Amino acid sequence: MQILIRMPLVRRIAEDPDAAYDFTSRGNYVAVVTNGTAILGLGSLGPLAAKPVMEGKAVLFKRFADIDAVDLEIDARDPDSFVAAVRYLGPSFSGINLEDIASPHCFEIEERLQAEMDIPVFHDDQHGTAIICLAALLNALDIAGKHISEVRIVLAGAGAAGVACLDLIKCCGAAPDRCFALDSKGVLDLRRAAPMNRRQAIHAVEADAWDLAGVLRGADVFLGLSLPDILTPAMLESMAERPIVFAMANPDPEIEPGLAKRIRPDAIIATGRSDFPNQVNNVLGFPYIFRGALDVRASAINNEMKIAAARAIAELAREDVPDEVAAAYGRRPVYGPDYIIPAPFDPRLLHRIPPAVARAAMETGVARRPIVDFDGYESELRARLDPTASILQRIHDEAVAMQKQMVFAEGESPRVVRAALTYVREGLGSVILLGRESVTGELLREFGSGADLARVSTIDPVESGHAEEYTEFLYQRLQRRGRIRADCHHEVRGNPHVFGACMVAHGEADAMVTGVTRKAAYILSKIEDVFGEEEVGRAVGVSLVIARDRPVLIADTLGHEWPLAEDLVAIATTTVRIARRFGIEPRVAFLSFSTFGYPESPRSKELRDAVRLLEERGVDFEFDGEMSADVALIPAAMAEYPFCRLSGPANVLIMPASHSASISTKLLQHLAGSTVIGPLTAGMDCPIQICSNDANVSDILNMAMVAACRYC
Repeated sequence: MQILIRMPLVRRIAEDPDAAYDFTSRGNYVAVVTNGTAILGLGSLGPLAAKPVMEGKAVLFKRFADIDAVDLEIDARDPDSFVAAVRYLGPSFSGINLEDIASPHCFEIEERLQAEMDIPVFHDDQHGTAIICLAALLNALDIAGKHISEVRIVLAGAGAAGVACLDLIKCCGAAPDRCFALDSKGVLDLRRAAPMNRRQAIHAVEADAWDLAGVLRGADVFLGLSLPDILTPAMLESMAERPIVFAMANPDPEIEPGLAKRIRPDAIIATGRSDFPNQVNNVLGFPYIFRGALDVRASAINNEMKIAAARAIAELAREDVPDEVAAAYGRRPVYGPDYIIPAPFDPRLLHRIPPAVARAAMETGVARRPIVDFDGYESELRARLDPTASILQRIHDEAVAMQKQMVFAEGESPRVVRAALTYVREGLGSVILLGRESVTGELLREFGSGADLARVSTIDPVESGHAEEYTEFLYQRLQRRGRIRADCHHEVRGNPHVFGACMVAHGEADAMVTGVTRKAAYILSKIEDVFGEEEVGRAVGVSLVIARDRPVLIADTLGHEWPLAEDLVAIATTTVRIARRFGIEPRVAFLSFSTFGYPESPRSKELRDAVRLLEERGVDFEFDGEMSADVALIPAAMAEYPFCRLSGPANVLIMPASHSASISTKLLQHLAGSTVIGPLTAGMDCPIQICSNDANVSDILNMAMVAACRYC
């Protein structure tokens, strides 16, 4: 039966081979191919010995770019047999990643396969290294205040990777007569007797010296892809001011970085090692380059696409570092001599490099399926490995359209300032930071730039001209609640949560985000002073949990310690409204340790009464309870109760108490590895969101977007 169903597809692909991209997995399938003649750091040990490395490479494709990859170890040392084997397998794949093939055969194999196949063929040992090297070099030159067309560059190690590095660097503007390369026999010189292969000969010049020490005198850049310890202290001392030293030999570099730094403190140093700053790591390139190439069905990966990738990588290193990267480093890297290349686990790589590669492919005519909507493409890339991305993109797009002015109440927190600057950079609106100029202003100068600061204003509540107006406003609200005018005066000037809430209440700002420095209960009490007890009494804490790519909303984590039936109804209807804003059609389960009356409990009665109240009100969403979590979430368990009203697993979980809601959410986040957005502050009419104390920059930004869109 399955064969009969697929017969029309077979005929369709026979008539139109491009249809295979639409109806099979070919469009996302890459082969990682080797003959094991140059296994990194180990030499020619054969194809079977190369398999662990190739399997690892296939895993990296999937982990970093969601590309399906398979390793192929081919027992063929001569180029003719190897090319034939790969070419005959070509219809299975949309790209070929060559790996660990010895020079000079690697040049011939890549060139022949690319000529004979209509899919990208990419030797990562050559081009992956070259792309990351170029990205690092562009930033190192920027920091050193030098221009690529004017520097003297020396390459030690004119093998496959070294030659590819020079090829790409020259394509990006390096002067050929100022680039010198050496192999084991010395400088690649037009006059030398020692033989050179065809690719080496391209880089031969009439040099002014015949050895490494000679050509390095006055050089600006050293590129090492050769042997340990060949760069001596004397050679390093002879280089130009602010030298750039890329000692990329693995596992032992051409000079130990600590030694190099002691000899030349002005040097910018990179290596191929992960235990030193500035690792030239190919994983920054190949997964994302193939992602962009596959997504436009490119027929090749050309120099323009490689340079576009290098520039995208270089630009990313100049930006503020996400919290997840800072956590992995144990510190926050800042663009400079010790941070010229992004970290391999920077999540932004996936939606920065592929679009740059895809654009270059389109501009150079090798793209067979051009991308029309690049904003949509970037959103799709974000969603590939981040289950929250599509939801957050919806909020982001709404916030951009609304252009709200956001008060960040805790403007003396570095996390808050960085989130506020990101809010501006992403075009979400303008920002007001509350804090002392001596603190907030310094943070802005540290993290921001002139373009960022144009839409950021700072207010010190102590010196604000609105302080008297807000004091009188607060006094009128609180004078019959035991507050004297001096109390209100102190609160307005000394409490940024109060001042920010007053700004929102008076229309001086559209929304506020806070919570990084104080607990939610305390902040709610201050919001209550400004907006009233009835307003805050409706507050509901709702967490959006993404577990196994499945969104579930959990409430109430905030306002109701022991909610009664009426409270549970209000919590459910508020959470349903948020679910629909997120594009989730709600199925509500009132959770308990019991299921439909067994075992009996006084708390279960409140849940059953809430279900009865919803029945009487004729609401327009599915609901049922009380029930245990397994009955609510597992279809087989739910099937044991055929009278259950839910048509499928619940996606809105109403907890019997705030502590159970909070405990459940944190357990899912920290033990099950679920992604959590929130808790969102819902139910109040005032557009204010309260973060958790441990919120990172992304969390604060997400809460600001929610406040701007009034999702809650």
